[in-house]
Amino acid sequence: MKYTILTTTALVTALSTSAFAVEKADVLGTYADIAAAKYGDSLTTAQTLQAAVNALIANPSADALQAAKTAWLAARVPYQQTEVYRFGNAIVDDWEGKVNAWPLDEGLIDYVDASYGGPSDENEFAALNVVANASFTLSGREVDANEINSALLEETLQEADGVEANVATGYHAIEFLLWGQDLNGHGAGAGNRPWTDYAAGHACTNDNCDRRGEYLTAATDLLVSDLEWMTAQWAAGGAARTELNRNEDAGIAAVLTGMGSLSYGEVAGERMRLGVMLNDPEEEHSCFADNTHNDHYHDGLGVQNAYLGEYVRIDGSVVSGASLSDMVAATDVSLDTEMRAKLSATMKALGRIKTTAEAGFAYDQMLERGNEAGEAVIMGGVNGFIDQTRSIERVVSALGLDQIAFEGSDSLDDPEAVFQ
Repeated sequence: MKYTILTTTALVTALSTSAFAVEKADVLGTYADIAAAKYGDSLTTAQTLQAAVNALIANPSADALQAAKTAWLAARVPYQQTEVYRFGNAIVDDWEGKVNAWPLDEGLIDYVDASYGGPSDENEFAALNVVANASFTLSGREVDANEINSALLEETLQEADGVEANVATGYHAIEFLLWGQDLNGHGAGAGNRPWTDYAAGHACTNDNCDRRGEYLTAATDLLVSDLEWMTAQWAAGGAARTELNRNEDAGIAAVLTGMGSLSYGEVAGERMRLGVMLNDPEEEHSCFADNTHNDHYHDGLGVQNAYLGEYVRIDGSVVSGASLSDMVAATDVSLDTEMRAKLSATMKALGRIKTTAEAGFAYDQMLERGNEAGEAVIMGGVNGFIDQTRSIERVVSALGLDQIAFEGSDSLDDPEAVFQ
């Protein structure tokens, strides 16, 4: 029997090219498997929300409304973790506005407080109130809205007249219909829509309870349908998975594009730093439910598990496999250590925002002008996202990929432009 004796150097070289070698196809396979699991969990929790909404409409009560709210909050957990699939995957970007568009002019949908105002030069339909109007003129044509259904929401109202703030579908439209406006400004408390907004007959408050129920049902049904479609795109043979694997280098670039763009321009910039600059509670991502602290946390978690190649499903099972971390470690162990540390630091900062809000210091209170403690908590998350983006840029270089342009934000890149 012959034995091959390797020197220390030879042994390290052999291990680095065999045991520690990572195939790009395997990394992309894990990424796609996790996408399928995340969208699948988003679908499952949306179906639970759908059942709760149906129960609310069938038998309105305070408990039924609270059950629907609880289901909505649970549905956000897996969905926010899917946002890392944006920016790098065109099929997700082209679809995402239907399910998570924000901010929205809620007066398009239902009644609002007088302080909200009316139509503006930017949005003629900001106070259209479809719930109260069975017909209206939109972009020069008469619309029959006697029946509020998914087609009306998706084909007529969503981004009506080309205005992005006309959000008629998705999580945030449903959120508004469950919570109502948050009229507390920087004070404590979320929206406080009464359950009687869905009651029948004389018990109905704020009129049009039947049509409000129709809208909520249609929006929830459409959310479920949209998530069914996206889940199928990431299944074996699905269009998103197929496109990802068309070119392995482009696929790896797509993973990093999503990580960097979500971290930097989208969350650190548009969702966090901008709110601090404007001191505006309307800049909360989930402003009706006061759930923004969870939104940011799970966005950050999505970036982290895209890098680590691991996702904990809502049933507690774990989807994991060959990861971007493995690939980077095979190239530059110290860079992988750095990237992991940066992701961990960001999650710690986001965890602080989350626990602070849950302890009673809500995100919109943190945004109040002059509240130095609140600003410091939020900026901890902003700085964490920015810092990890710098390491993501180093990963791009280390893997020999073409330079990637991450999404930017005036709040980070040109602060003076925010106030012009």
